[in-house]
Amino acid sequence: MLLCLCLIAFAGCGLAAQVKFRNVSLHDPAVLQVDGQYYFYGSHMQAAVSEDLVQFRNFSKLDRCTLQPNYAVEFKEALAWAKTGTFWAPDVIRLRDGRYYMYYCCCEGSSPLSALGLAVSDSPAGPFENIGILLRSGEPGYDATQLPNAIDPCVFWDADGTRLYMVYGSYSGGIFLLELDPETGLILDGQTPYGIHLLGGNHSCIEAPYIVYHPGTGYYYLFLSFGGLNANDGYNIRVCRSRTPEGPYEDAAGNSMPECRCRPGNFFNNDDIAPYGTKLMGGYLFSPLSGENSGKENAVRSPGHNSVLYDAGLDAWLIFHHTRFAATGERYILEARRLYFNDAGWPMISPVRYTPVPKMPVCLSGKFKALSHGSDVNRVEHISSEVQFLPDEGQSSGKLQGSVDGEFQSDGNVIRITAGSDTYSGFVFIGYDDVQDAYVTCFTALSETGEALWGMRATGQD
Repeated sequence: MLLCLCLIAFAGCGLAAQVKFRNVSLHDPAVLQVDGQYYFYGSHMQAAVSEDLVQFRNFSKLDRCTLQPNYAVEFKEALAWAKTGTFWAPDVIRLRDGRYYMYYCCCEGSSPLSALGLAVSDSPAGPFENIGILLRSGEPGYDATQLPNAIDPCVFWDADGTRLYMVYGSYSGGIFLLELDPETGLILDGQTPYGIHLLGGNHSCIEAPYIVYHPGTGYYYLFLSFGGLNANDGYNIRVCRSRTPEGPYEDAAGNSMPECRCRPGNFFNNDDIAPYGTKLMGGYLFSPLSGENSGKENAVRSPGHNSVLYDAGLDAWLIFHHTRFAATGERYILEARRLYFNDAGWPMISPVRYTPVPKMPVCLSGKFKALSHGSDVNRVEHISSEVQFLPDEGQSSGKLQGSVDGEFQSDGNVIRITAGSDTYSGFVFIGYDDVQDAYVTCFTALSETGEALWGMRATGQD
């Protein structure tokens, strides 16, 4: 890796640019890659497509629903059971017959009276024809503190590509796992009615499970959203991992995720669950430093409900989520980001949105905006502060001064930061700062106990 130590005049330390994003409003994005296109399926029968993850285009909304134009009739049984007109987060997967299987769900929202069903199409764009309801919650005898709310499905293959699973659940009794028939997509017989309990319960604010297998690490990664989805309710993305789909899952601190739940009677209490799950991203603000445009800042609120894929064409892992902002309240957009894995095999989210980047050296010198995501369910964004990178002459190591005091070392694109008793392992790269309109050096790192640290080099200092 080349290090720009600011001893040479090189614009690559901070290259001014302007990327024109075309954003879409899509909540709870589930991704499917087909023939070079990225398809996204969200709540309220929203769907979008992109070729480059910079320009997005909606192609379905509830008032012009191309996923199923006659949805009120096609899915009437699920809508009637849930006593609602609301569709929540679906997932779509292509099975061996070449067709596309949509796992849809309906829920009124204020109670776990839900239906999770299956529909199929010959095209990723639909129309999807209903097969029927697979799961219901809220039946007589249903205990909402122990049994799952039948929404938020994610369907995935095991490491060998032979066994098919569905993880699902939101609040209520927690997150559950069922095995599916890989030929039909239906639930396999011989399982308990709702499957295996993975974590949560007593109305813990945990939802949006998403599981992917990483062949390089040999782990299944279970991504989750903690907190509430509204702008002031602290939605944040967490992860845990296991060697098997069925678990048990653990976080980076070694916490056993089956123990993650609210205490009996202490419903919806985020303090009970905050110590669990490795928090990768919550609300944040990169505050401009001296020399930057102080009139431009963008406070992110409640990012969450993500999906993940490995893109072979880019040779990159990507994560997709919706985001709200402090300045725009409950409006939300779909975002794509790079996902990196550190040397301990834990995923880390990029502090900036995905864009193609120019070839330029990273610059581990000068002023950086840095922030820690902590482990809280933060209803207000965490704010960055200044950290100075002071490299040893001609070396890819040096000292840190400011809000983080310590030392850093880099080797290739790997970065290691030591601050007191904490050691962070991460990745350094060029990313696009869409607030200051420049390509800058960024890093994302994770401590041994699972604290996420982000950094972005300040513009205006070259």
